[in-house]
Amino acid sequence: MGDELKTGDELKSGVAEERRSSERIPVEMWVEESTDRELYFQRGANISAGGIYLERTIPHARGTVVNLQFTLPDETAPIKVKGEIVNVGEHSSELGMGIKFLDLSEPDRARIEQFVHRATQKPKP
Repeated sequence: MGDELKTGDELKSGVAEERRSSERIPVEMWVEESTDRELYFQRGANISAGGIYLERTIPHARGTVVNLQFTLPDETAPIKVKGEIVNVGEHSSELGMGIKFLDLSEPDRARIEQFVHRATQKPKP
């Protein structure tokens, strides 16, 4: 089992069958996404140590490799990583794309895992 991402309501709700090896949590943050020719600022919707889902964006084709840079909430140092588009919203109501991290460093993976762990330990209101 890999860190395959889902799209749409299944991805956002987390109710569907879990096909990832790392826990995913909702997140609100800006993500800089670039290709060789273009630069975009996207909204992150959820994250795990294996990847991120960018919402409300017209997705690139599956297999496209992009450069990502983002800073986790409550941190100051950015994370820079290459990612591959693995899932895209199939309907206009599901605009967005799932991105699998390709070259995440071990220290950055640990930072994301710690962020996810802290978020899942917070009491729910």
